[in-house]
This record gives sequence, structure tokens and C-alpha cells, in this order.
Amino acid sequence: MNFPATLKYTKDHEWIQLHDDGTASIGITDFAQSELGDIVFVEVNTVGQDLEAEAVFGTVEAVKTVSDLFLPIAATILEVNSALNDQPEDVNQDPYGKGWMVKVKVKNIADIDHLLDAAAYEAMVG
Repeated sequence: MNFPATLKYTKDHEWIQLHDDGTASIGITDFAQSELGDIVFVEVNTVGQDLEAEAVFGTVEAVKTVSDLFLPIAATILEVNSALNDQPEDVNQDPYGKGWMVKVKVKNIADIDHLLDAAAYEAMVG
């Protein structure tokens, strides 16, 4: 399993990467995609919405299940990775790169400090 040290993680298996301009990219972890199996569809209908931490911002559908996607911190959804419409398998193949799901405008950057670092997340998933 891959858990980049530059990211923060949630107990719900999302990752977040803060950018210098106060925005962040969010997706699901390598552990999550491996547990779900082959991803066939990502649905996000929350662009433009202000959401609180842990709110559902979309769903990810795999061959065997559908799972909600939870926002790690309070933010406004700015953009969806439209490439996933045609290539949802990017989530399986490159969950921290081409498989990102949304970009957001972070409401309070300090909230990121309350998320798990790579070592804590790796210990949680064992």
C-alpha cells in the first residue's frame, strides 16, 4: 500500500492535499480503492456547494458496491475531475495522481491539522 507523507487522511479513507493558493485536491486512498475493487463510476453533483466536514460530496461505484465520499474538512467544491467520466479506472491505477476526485476551496486551513498523517492512517488500516 502507498500512503504519501505529503497528504493528510481521514478515518473514512479519503486523502487531501493542500495547495499554496488555499485550495486542495481530494480523493480516496490506495487502501480504499483496493477494498472497493474495480471502480466503474464516480458521481459528484456538489460543484459550487459549501459543505461542512464529513458531509457527503459524492459517490464512488465499484463492481461490487457503491460508497459515499466524505469531505475531510469544510470547503466549497470548485471542480470535479471530469477525466473520471471516461476513465474511472484512474482511481484504481493512480489514486493520488490522475485519480483525484474534486478540488475545493478550504474554509479553514487549520482544520487540516486535525486529520491523520500518513503514519497514523497506515497504523489504522493495519
